[in-house]
Amino acid sequence: MTTQKTYSIGELAREFQITTRTIRFYEDQGLLHPQRRGQTRIYLPSDRVALKLILRGKRLGLSLAESRELIQLYIPAGDNRHQLQALLDKIAEKRAMLEQQLKDIQAMQQEMDEAEQRAREAMMQLENNNV
Repeated sequence: MTTQKTYSIGELAREFQITTRTIRFYEDQGLLHPQRRGQTRIYLPSDRVALKLILRGKRLGLSLAESRELIQLYIPAGDNRHQLQALLDKIAEKRAMLEQQLKDIQAMQQEMDEAEQRAREAMMQLENNNV
């Protein structure tokens, strides 16, 4: 009989370089489901995977709801094709949003450059009139 590896909240916090409070927050949000031994939380490998997915999702700009959706699609013994496709769809969605934001920023920078140029020309005009 093999016993499944378990993790304490401190071990997971150290491994992922996050606070125990963050882990408890994800637990409160229903994303992690530790077992209890008295007051001690015991995390299973599935909780570790979920935490890894949450943090990866966060780095990719996913909301907790989006991360929850991906976690719910995870099947430990399966090929996780649906989860991977959902992740690819989310990445494409986020990429399109970032590309639009980048275009918006570039347009704003262009407008600022033009406004700055007009203001500098007006200053030069004022300085030339005062000479």
